[in-house]
Amino acid sequence: MPRFGVRRSLLAVGVAAGCLITAGPFTGGATRSESIDGLGRATAPAERLTPPVRHLTVSGTGDILPHSPLWSQAASNAGGAGYNFAPMFADIAPVIGFADLAICHLETPIVPVGQALSTYPVYGVPVEVTNAIASAGYDRCSTASNHTFDRGVAGIDRTVAALESVGVQQSGMARTPAEAIPQVVSMNGAAVTHLSYTYGFNGAYVPSGQQWRSPLINVDRIIADGRVARQRGAELVVLSLHWGVEYDRQPSAEQRRVAEAVTASGAVDLILGHHAHVLQPVERINGVWVAFGLGNFLSNMRESPWFPASSQDGAVVDFNVTFVDNARKPNGVEAVVDRPRVIPTWVDRDNGWIIRDVRAQLADPTIPGNRRAALLRSLARTTAVLGEFVPR
Repeated sequence: MPRFGVRRSLLAVGVAAGCLITAGPFTGGATRSESIDGLGRATAPAERLTPPVRHLTVSGTGDILPHSPLWSQAASNAGGAGYNFAPMFADIAPVIGFADLAICHLETPIVPVGQALSTYPVYGVPVEVTNAIASAGYDRCSTASNHTFDRGVAGIDRTVAALESVGVQQSGMARTPAEAIPQVVSMNGAAVTHLSYTYGFNGAYVPSGQQWRSPLINVDRIIADGRVARQRGAELVVLSLHWGVEYDRQPSAEQRRVAEAVTASGAVDLILGHHAHVLQPVERINGVWVAFGLGNFLSNMRESPWFPASSQDGAVVDFNVTFVDNARKPNGVEAVVDRPRVIPTWVDRDNGWIIRDVRAQLADPTIPGNRRAALLRSLARTTAVLGEFVPR
């Protein structure tokens, strides 16, 4: 199925906190000069040009949660020289890389330099996962989660630096108070802000006076940050929320309360949800698309006494955004977000924790029968929740 949008084009990265790194919104039509003949006479009246229509394709994916068995596979992939997570993303990378703005959710901090790796319940994962995130085609990640402070402020600093070093921007962690200010970047000619918040930190210690390190979900704070972004020139505000009840395929009352209040404010244009580790519905609330839960994109979870089979399921959710002039909107521009498309994914644990594009795999007549059966079960689970958005 052809995907919409154009190849992503990052026009500005490495932004200074709070600065608008963009050429700015369109200001109206341009005037074509009159044609002049050889005698210096005007041969055609001035013509008003319509500004080109601007589009942006935004893709969001579920939790990246590298449990320790994935490290062992990554070590094997690297031949014993560090870790290589890239093969896990190889099957799905063409889908991710097609977006103008691809956003991951890195749920775990990177282990600080000189410290030991750790897995559930307190994570500190290999830095090489950031290389795989970059090579898969992601432009940025949300990083606010219940595990943000698992390795303290050193883990936060290391995570931000590691992503930055491979050219991937992030929202949800900050090394300085300035980094916590909503930032605006230019993506494919559009001014974009990405915000990230979490419901809590699993009781982890947060140093006094450093609450700015990672923001908690608070409706007033989210709305205020979205409005700050608008004032700084943002034409599109994307909000990532780590929320909900684990393994529950339906949004909680709290998720709905927050979604209702935030979407009614006009401060955000799109919401991407995480944490439940299973797919949850996508709904339009107050004119804003809300993906309540994008499932697990990469993890070791699977059907067991502890986890449902749907914990192996995820999705790439694509949104096509068109920017149109609207004098009633901040900055005179409205971001019109089209109905999303869902590309179902599934973690193939038996073949190296490869993130499979479910429908592309099923179209391959050569795949083994046991994998085909597992993919069909995964597709059935995903379509039960998101079927109306999965292309036929």
